[in-house]
Amino acid sequence: MANTFKIQQPKIPDGLTSTSFQSMDEPYYEMSTISDCSIMSEEIHRIRFEQVIFKNVTFTDVSFKSIELTDVIFDHCDLSNTDFRDGSIHRVEFKDSKILGLNLSDASLGNVLFQNCNANLISFGYSKLKQVRFDSCLLRNADYYESNFNKVAFKECDLNEANFEQTPLKGIDLSTCTFDRLNVSIKDIAGCEVTEDQALGFARLLGLIIK
Repeated sequence: MANTFKIQQPKIPDGLTSTSFQSMDEPYYEMSTISDCSIMSEEIHRIRFEQVIFKNVTFTDVSFKSIELTDVIFDHCDLSNTDFRDGSIHRVEFKDSKILGLNLSDASLGNVLFQNCNANLISFGYSKLKQVRFDSCLLRNADYYESNFNKVAFKECDLNEANFEQTPLKGIDLSTCTFDRLNVSIKDIAGCEVTEDQALGFARLLGLIIK
């Protein structure tokens, strides 16, 4: 049941204009494609992207706090350690990208897809996730501390050592995912969907000795 909801795809029109990234007084990009480039050493507050495709773009030493992303696709991009804290992220896809250590803490995400991404060490602390899917992603040591989940799905992800402390997992299906250990509050795993083997691991959190 947890994986049956649909996600709205980015609304991308035909005929986008190819453009290059440059700092602006009023940073707003719309209906454009930014591709085959690097964005380096940028710190911009409340930058906005609407109906934009990023393809083969590398972000290095970039801080876009309170970013607004609406109808955006990141395709084969590298956003490692980029700062999107306190962002508003809606109808966005991260596909085949390296988002190692991407900071999405205190962000609001709705209708977002993460697909085939290296998202180890990604941070969602204190974020709100509504209709968000993680498909075939590396999420080792990902941080979901005190996040709010509403229709969140994980499919065939590596979640080893992910942190779900203070995040209720009722209705979350982890049965197709792999992990040896999760950091999770015992009170918050009620209603989480797991395999028998995974359930044994959770039982050990309770201090049970399984024979």
